[in-house]
Amino acid sequence: MIKYALACEQAHEFESWFPSSEAFETQRKRGFVTCPFCNSAKVEKQIMAPAVSRTDKTPTAPAADPQAVAVLTERERELRAALRALREHVMKNAENVGKAFVEEARKMHYGETEERSIYGEADMEEARALLEEGIEVLPMPVVPDDRN
Repeated sequence: MIKYALACEQAHEFESWFPSSEAFETQRKRGFVTCPFCNSAKVEKQIMAPAVSRTDKTPTAPAADPQAVAVLTERERELRAALRALREHVMKNAENVGKAFVEEARKMHYGETEERSIYGEADMEEARALLEEGIEVLPMPVVPDDRN
């Protein structure tokens, strides 16, 4: 869809949407595009700034549903820093087993391999199943960086 800024011979300005540039021309020539103020069919496109995407930026995702936000107290900022430190500690001192996390956690729990600190990927169902088996797992805290 294309939105055009339009004006009639009486200089009434208005906007209208069209499926394409060709559709606008066809409708205008047939007299279907008329001024909503004076009903004149003598309508022309006006100069307008196009909405052009910048090529030096990465594409953004479609707007998501609104998220809850908060202004943090000093204590909450301290907790946020502690969560960040925990994540950094785990990532520095544990082995990233990636998608093999669930399998490796079970092997360690059942004595099939040596116990060690690991982290990796598991969905909620997999994590819940591990907990039900008595395997202690903890979701890695994700803390937005300080600029957010």
